[in-house]
Amino acid sequence: MQRRNRLSRSRDFDEVYRRGRSVSTRFLTLYWFSRDEPAGDPRLGLAVPREVGSAVVRNRIKRQLRELFRERLDRVPATNDYVLKVRRGLPEAVEAHGFAWLAERVDEVLGKASA
Repeated sequence: MQRRNRLSRSRDFDEVYRRGRSVSTRFLTLYWFSRDEPAGDPRLGLAVPREVGSAVVRNRIKRQLRELFRERLDRVPATNDYVLKVRRGLPEAVEAHGFAWLAERVDEVLGKASA
């Protein structure tokens, strides 16, 4: 995923949390906020707390989620910022069910957000 598609500053995360909306599934919570800019690229920030697992586990999940979001950039509004928060148990579920299962969970949460 390119740099322009990432949220990296703490104040950007805070703005999405404060002013945005959210939807949840068993393993993921998606927060989103529509920026006032007329044009731009969608941006994603990932929140993977320590309770999810070790640094190796958290970084693997982040890489997988970035890849899935990159594949879906054309399906999300260009002026939105997103924060995807991982909940406990996701790494184990991905290990048991596979990467395709994770893709379905991401599609599920994005579908809820667009409804």
